[in-house]
Amino acid sequence: MKAKPRVKICCIASLEEAQAAISAGASALGLVSAMPSGPGVIEEDVIAEIARRVPPPIGTFLLTSETSAEAIIAQQRRCGTNTLQLCDYVDASVYRELRRELPGIALVQVIHVTGPESIEVARAAAEHVHALLLDSGDTTLPVKLLGGTGRVHDWTVSRKIRESVKVPLFLAGGLKADNVAEAVAAVEPFGLDLCSSVRTQGQLDVIKLEIFFAALAS
Repeated sequence: MKAKPRVKICCIASLEEAQAAISAGASALGLVSAMPSGPGVIEEDVIAEIARRVPPPIGTFLLTSETSAEAIIAQQRRCGTNTLQLCDYVDASVYRELRRELPGIALVQVIHVTGPESIEVARAAAEHVHALLLDSGDTTLPVKLLGGTGRVHDWTVSRKIRESVKVPLFLAGGLKADNVAEAVAAVEPFGLDLCSSVRTQGQLDVIKLEIFFAALAS
């Protein structure tokens, strides 16, 4: 019997939301710093407070739109998370600098699945990071869309990416209780990442969390 995917709840806005997500069964939390667009952005001092208070087994993901090593390193040191989620694409030299300057900090590269061309992008990034996260954004738009779309992308492409890389893979983009079983069967990801489907009027909804985890367990 295959293990159920880990679950990361993104767009955590407060310590109370962090505690609710963990109580529901989340293995990781997404903490969104400044972005060109999308939901869930909070101040860095709030991110730092949540990261300090969350128990060590839980992944604290700093979502960053920065693309220079210097800016990303400085931001992680201010926020103190144990994981960096790179929401935009960066040069290979940036990965090397991050590994050198931030030993022990996990690197997760977001791959925006726009079509089959995303497979090669994922393969290249996988050589440098600890995990990939497949989402439904688009970095080619005038205002980059780096996540939080609530849209499902082509899971057949996601499956091909999973089969062609050796690092763990998180699946994001429009996941909810009524499609999570199909998503897991189609992609077989290591983890799932969700935000809008477990919120009501922007607030984390414990009932929707319970429904999602029940659907995942069934």
